[in-house]
Amino acid sequence: MIPSKGAIAVVCFDDGASRRPVGPVLKCLGLARGPDRRCRWHGPGMLSVHLDHPAGPAVMKRLRALPGVQRIAMIPLKRSLVFRRPGQPDSVVALPNGVRFGGGGLAVVAGPCSVESESQICEIAACAKEAGAVALRGGAFKPRTSPYSFGGLGVPGLEHLARAREMTGLPVVTEVLDTKDMDLVARYADVLQVGSRNMQNFPLLFKAGSHPSGRPVLLKCGFGATVEEFLQAAEYVLLGRLSAGRQDPGLILCMRGIRTFEPSLRYTLDIGALAVLRERTHLPVFADPSHASGDRRYVPPLARAAVAAGAQGLLIEVHPRPSRAWSDGGQCLDFRGFRELMEDLRRLAASGARRLPGALPRLADRSSGPGGRRTARALPRLADRSSGLGGRRTARAPRQGR
Repeated sequence: MIPSKGAIAVVCFDDGASRRPVGPVLKCLGLARGPDRRCRWHGPGMLSVHLDHPAGPAVMKRLRALPGVQRIAMIPLKRSLVFRRPGQPDSVVALPNGVRFGGGGLAVVAGPCSVESESQICEIAACAKEAGAVALRGGAFKPRTSPYSFGGLGVPGLEHLARAREMTGLPVVTEVLDTKDMDLVARYADVLQVGSRNMQNFPLLFKAGSHPSGRPVLLKCGFGATVEEFLQAAEYVLLGRLSAGRQDPGLILCMRGIRTFEPSLRYTLDIGALAVLRERTHLPVFADPSHASGDRRYVPPLARAAVAAGAQGLLIEVHPRPSRAWSDGGQCLDFRGFRELMEDLRRLAASGARRLPGALPRLADRSSGPGGRRTARALPRLADRSSGLGGRRTARAPRQGR
């Protein structure tokens, strides 16, 4: 059960401390009898303690003065790391090459489901960059429902991705399946993806967040998860980054479809959840219409719907010959289809979405959350999205009567 009130004291200890001052820390926090069910270790160097109320300034000062304590944070449960504080702006995940996820930008990450060869991934990367994508996706390690389905090339796939990045300059987003592979994947990837099947693999989430490389993490929502469960999973990643002393969140959330009773598509892209996430969290929110639909015919309309609902980025699967793809060819756009989708997105960005009378704030200003100044007519000005899909706003024709 998730605690509903109080605060969490998070204490990080020095790696080199020969004897961690756990007893004095707990005594300062009011646990004179030692650890109990309110305490939890996150790896060997981080301890969290559930308190009835936040510790005051004097207690915090005493804690910071204890030898062996590296840093301490007090996290209100109602506004834990993943949630947007009142007035907090959108967080932005910046990659070394200048690509920015979140804020007022619309980012498209494109590539195949699986890396098949160096020539294949380089051909796709060149097309993706030319069409306006800002990053390259591709699986070298693939979690498959059947143990007999193609599971990725492994290390050669990572090497092919690195070659495509060298050729195009596009940063690489690729999945890590296991904690034992984290160091390997982080050597090649610019963003570590944790897929929907691992959304509640909590050791993997914490390890991805705390990895020494500091690589940002893209976390996909599980197909049976609620918004609350998704956000709690994201909290593990942010806690890992806190344990590593990183100030930036470095986390992107991605909705990739949930399982419902509707069999028409592979999954159901939860458009409502995108709007809820944009309100509740400061983190960048993406959508994956390719996995949600499982059918390339529906990828463009779902992509447009996701953007209209506030998605700040899209993951789109692209393949030069989808019928010959080694995995999930049915949901891959060919090069022509991808270029047409990017043109659609440019037009959507230029025209806005269902504009209502009154001044419209920039997308980056949609940060007030519940109780703020935002009203129902504060729709995003998609023309201001600045990651290569924008253009000059044009007035939309008035809606005709019935």
